[in-house]
Amino acid sequence: MRVLIVEDEPYLAEAIRDGLRLEAIAADTAGNGDTALELLSLNTYDIAVLDRDIPGPSGDEIAKRIVASGSGLPILMLTAADRLDDKITGFELGADDYLTKPFELRELVLRLRALDRRRAHNRPPVLEIAGLRLNPFRREVYRDDRYIALTRKQFAVLEVLVSADGGVVSAEELLERAWDKNADPFTNAVRITVSALRKRLGEPWIITTVAGVGYRIGAAPGAGR
Repeated sequence: MRVLIVEDEPYLAEAIRDGLRLEAIAADTAGNGDTALELLSLNTYDIAVLDRDIPGPSGDEIAKRIVASGSGLPILMLTAADRLDDKITGFELGADDYLTKPFELRELVLRLRALDRRRAHNRPPVLEIAGLRLNPFRREVYRDDRYIALTRKQFAVLEVLVSADGGVVSAEELLERAWDKNADPFTNAVRITVSALRKRLGEPWIITTVAGVGYRIGAAPGAGR
């Protein structure tokens, strides 16, 4: 999952970003409305986390533009405005969820996971395919009931692959959804991470390389390269 955090307090934005990375969630930050709109035009995000009171176009204005774009991008408003009327206004602007400051990072993570599940057409909270069971809320993976210890990046890549439900995911999409804006588009990070992930999952291999296209999960045993 990759999210955009729009927050004008640098320390808070960085703390959220770093905390989400520990949960295998890639995150970019924007300290003002103009930067947020630029990032939204350049990248594909799964969720936008908006502070309402920011310099430049406000969080409210950004929410309006997201809704008007028809992208369906879920919006979580993260703000100190905690009156009921403030919350009502936020939802009227198109927010899908609303969390007031101060907050626990773990609650933010749970809300992001829930929004992502609803975005993906109400997919089940625990994902299963080809003997794998992936729990995004607990960041746990089992294969045939055997626990698999993964790095955060390996988990993020596996989550994207499993969410595709057997479909092919390009290296570009993996880079877009499991890394942040600082990722080098010419890096070998995707190939290296997928290779290490295969080894962690063990034999028979269940991640297949589709030459010239990308990767998929759930192929015939031994098909991975």
